[in-house]
Amino acid sequence: MNPNDTENPNVAPQAEPANDAAPAAAPEADPIAVLEAEKADLKDKLLRLMADMENLRRRTAREITDARTYAVTNFARDMLNVADNVRRAIESVPEEESRTAEGAFKGLIEGIDLTERDLLKNLERHGVKKLDPQGQKFDPNLHQAMFEIPNAEVPNGTVLQVVQSGYVIGDRVLRPALVGVSRGGPKAAANGNGSEAADNPSAAQ
Repeated sequence: MNPNDTENPNVAPQAEPANDAAPAAAPEADPIAVLEAEKADLKDKLLRLMADMENLRRRTAREITDARTYAVTNFARDMLNVADNVRRAIESVPEEESRTAEGAFKGLIEGIDLTERDLLKNLERHGVKKLDPQGQKFDPNLHQAMFEIPNAEVPNGTVLQVVQSGYVIGDRVLRPALVGVSRGGPKAAANGNGSEAADNPSAAQ
């Protein structure tokens, strides 16, 4: 054995070089970019909040308008019976007798007629309007066909007789008009919604 090969126990072994270098420190975030991201996020939240508030405002305004328009719906529907009875009282007097009436009887007829006009005027002031579809094209949204009247001289689906007047409140039907419609005439001209039902009113019942 070579004496030089003898290990010296007092000599510390050399450390082997590290295979992997220490990981580099993460780059520090750009504060301006962070602030820009936060600003964009806050702007998005603000825009969403403003949109929600605008939708809420519109919905509340619509509900208030509907409440004002339709608050008297139930009362108005009850008053239709009164209007019907007044109309029956007027129609119970033959037209000839009504035209030639004198004295107290004439005053009674005029009073009933005035009562009806005043009642309808007050209903209209609260958004309730009477439908008078005589001679108009049948509209299933506003009218209810009770029977058909053969008539080849007018377009098919024309309202020829009003059995009971209809009423609307705002853009809603309070009560459809009960009508008799023509059948057997030329086909009515198309007029948007309800034209098919107008040509065949019995299907709308």
